[in-house]
Amino acid sequence: MCKSVVFGLLVAIATTGYAQSKPNIIYLMADDQNVGSIGCYGNPEVQTPNMDRLGHDGLIFDRHYNTTSICMASRANVMTGMYEYKTGTNFEHGNMKPEVWAKSYPVLLREAGYLTAFAGKFGFEIDGLNQTKGLPENDFDFWGGGPGQTSYKTASNQSMAKYAEDHPHSTLSYGAFGQDVIKQAVQQDKPFCLSISFKAPHRPVTPDPQFDAVYAGKRFTKPDNFGREAGQHLSQQSKQGRQYVRFAEWEYDSNYDAVMAKYYQLVYAIDVSLGMIRAELDAQGIADNTVIIYTSDNGYICGAHGYGSKVLPMEESARVPLLIFDPRSPSAGKKQRSSALTGNIDFAPTILELAGVSAPQSMDGVSLLPLLNDPAADVREQLAFINVWGALPTKSLTCLTKEWKYTYWWYGDAEMEPTEELFHLKTDPLEMKNLSRDLESGDVLNTLRSKYDEQLERWKQQAVSYNDYQQYGVLFDRTIPVDQKQFQRPKRNKP
Repeated sequence: MCKSVVFGLLVAIATTGYAQSKPNIIYLMADDQNVGSIGCYGNPEVQTPNMDRLGHDGLIFDRHYNTTSICMASRANVMTGMYEYKTGTNFEHGNMKPEVWAKSYPVLLREAGYLTAFAGKFGFEIDGLNQTKGLPENDFDFWGGGPGQTSYKTASNQSMAKYAEDHPHSTLSYGAFGQDVIKQAVQQDKPFCLSISFKAPHRPVTPDPQFDAVYAGKRFTKPDNFGREAGQHLSQQSKQGRQYVRFAEWEYDSNYDAVMAKYYQLVYAIDVSLGMIRAELDAQGIADNTVIIYTSDNGYICGAHGYGSKVLPMEESARVPLLIFDPRSPSAGKKQRSSALTGNIDFAPTILELAGVSAPQSMDGVSLLPLLNDPAADVREQLAFINVWGALPTKSLTCLTKEWKYTYWWYGDAEMEPTEELFHLKTDPLEMKNLSRDLESGDVLNTLRSKYDEQLERWKQQAVSYNDYQQYGVLFDRTIPVDQKQFQRPKRNKP
């Protein structure tokens, strides 16, 4: 047999074995990071070399949303692949049930033989656990997680305290945790799934002081939809929550450059931590078989339309970064982007498919692997965005398609009436023109109303019977007059 034939057979055998080997999976999630904080999303004023490199090595997603934009609910969405009304988990509602957690991606991967690790802000509790504050530390091989919001002071995070001497600020401690997990997995010769939830850039504003010089004295360009004048067309309901007053309280109106410098500095430390993790993959020789997913649990408004914080359905709050690098995929290294409509409910089924594990039928999300093979493809026609937290008037349901966003603001009283918002995101990505009363948009409005009604019908049929989720099937119903809806009218101050 000639040498070329032998070589070809060896290559084929090696490739077959490699393709069949289970990949390592790294899921990294920031807290409150918006798309404007990363260079590869079009901001030349920030420094995110490792995030930019990850995006260019893999695939950048331009239409990725959190289906609920607040940390507790969003993290439950991620772990379970389900909408909030099926996880039954959020602030003001209640904890996750153990039977729901049993079908989460970390549990299923460990059952399938993966070494699993978690560090950072877990974000929710599980009823019935005898472990610390309802956290499932015994369901992971390596645990660096913590209850509540955790702390930027590494020494205050009990499970991470051993990293405090070298990394007193928690962001880099998570990078060090990731390096240790990678080393241990290689020593044990097991595929691993490493999940890290950074506290940054969540408030309180406490960036790592070693990076103070990165944005010192820098001025930043405000977005074209910045400020109160750019929010006059938005619903009165959206102005009743803390998001509206935080525009001034958090000094976006009066001290924008300094506020954003601290925010970007917090993100910069995550970028350094990402670099630490990728360097360890290279050092251990496993980078070619490791998939990295980078995203955020929700966005951040940062003064757009004269609001702050998150929760609301506006783009700055609902849409977030998503970078996926699978070095084995056809899109790897080609600097490609996807405009497909994706959501945080898609992470669990994606991770499970990567590991060769079947996703439970209860999951609402879909695998994103087809998009890594063909970035021009789509995986769905519509997606729901939910808010059932906070001031009653701000609670709402939104229907998203690739081009359109429709929100029904159901609440009404003596000062406001139920109203609709319709934005054509393809031509108006900054949401500056509400087309719900535009006669020329009548056909589109009716179509989006129908899609909204379809989503609400699924809510009515599938919502858990506990933790106060059933009532929203009535409150969000467009066909029921507000005076026929039973709810407790909130005590609120005018903004």
